[in-house]
Amino acid sequence: MDASPDLPRQGRVPVFNMPGVVTVSIGLLLAIHAVREILLPDAWDIRLVLDLALVPSRWTTWFDPAQADAVLRAASEAGDAQFAAAREGFARYVLSEPGAYPWSFATYGLLHGSWMHVIFNSVWLAAFGSPVARRCGAWRFGLIALAGTVAGGALHVAIDPLSSSPLIGASAGVSALMAAAARFVFQPPAAGYGTQAWQLPPHRPAETVPELLRNRTAVTFLVIWLATNLLFGLITLPLGAENAAVAWDAHLGGFVVSFLMFPFVDPQARPPR
Repeated sequence: MDASPDLPRQGRVPVFNMPGVVTVSIGLLLAIHAVREILLPDAWDIRLVLDLALVPSRWTTWFDPAQADAVLRAASEAGDAQFAAAREGFARYVLSEPGAYPWSFATYGLLHGSWMHVIFNSVWLAAFGSPVARRCGAWRFGLIALAGTVAGGALHVAIDPLSSSPLIGASAGVSALMAAAARFVFQPPAAGYGTQAWQLPPHRPAETVPELLRNRTAVTFLVIWLATNLLFGLITLPLGAENAAVAWDAHLGGFVVSFLMFPFVDPQARPPR
């Protein structure tokens, strides 16, 4: 006699085995880039980037208009001297439209510089966003990604306040989801579970910082992540129309904020004592 439980017949395995909110998020990023690449005239696309991208100097001069001259000097001195005039001209154009554009601290995460850029972010979003969405649900997933995006943009502005280069990309939000996932995905399996396919592991709270530091897999991941981002800050990658340095500071801001806030939004957090 077969003593195994009478489980319901499983349906077909979905092609994209991801939570709906992750699938929708990736679809939105790809759709926005497709519209920009295929449908929008160049003039409209430039206008879209100017309105939605995060430009540090715009925020800096909104707080302190006296910084305008410093912004122009920074634009003419940074990078290759061959393009100094073009960078200075763009900085003048940005400064000619004063305003804080506060929404840009979130909307810059919707834009990308190339197909490689958006696909790269989508792959990491699928890998690390999926466990977070399964554990936390759609709205907490969105809150973590949004908080990381805003924090990453804020740190980028704080570190490079005179820059007139537009910051775009979902990397800060993806880094926030990586940090959230790191708090629980590297936990060792619960004792006594996993020997049978029908057994579900118990819900466990996220690891505390001391527990993470004792978890060799988690520590290895954190060290590799930090080293990779510092390395990317020193090299250039073809993420847009021209090679550009990866905004490692935005990644770091998103990661740190999410790493610290996750226990407060985790639905499986430890009950208060």
